Amino acid sequence: MSYLSDMNTKLKILLLTALGAVLGYGYYHFFGCTSGCPIKSNWTTMTLYGAVFGFVISLPTKKKKIK
Repeated sequence: MSYLSDMNTKLKILLLTALGAVLGYGYYHFFGCTSGCPIKSNWTTMTLYGAVFGFVISLPTKKKKIK
């Protein structure tokens, strides 16, 4: 059972990281600017920021122990 739980956690991390990358690119494509914006004007930077954001959100948190 532990292996399955570990596999689900890794799959969740992978999927949310990929989703963040897609959303980062989508943000660049639809809302990015072409002049003067060092972050939003480059598709690779926005995709990387989205992937990092998705990865951070997907990290497991500690569960509180109920007494």
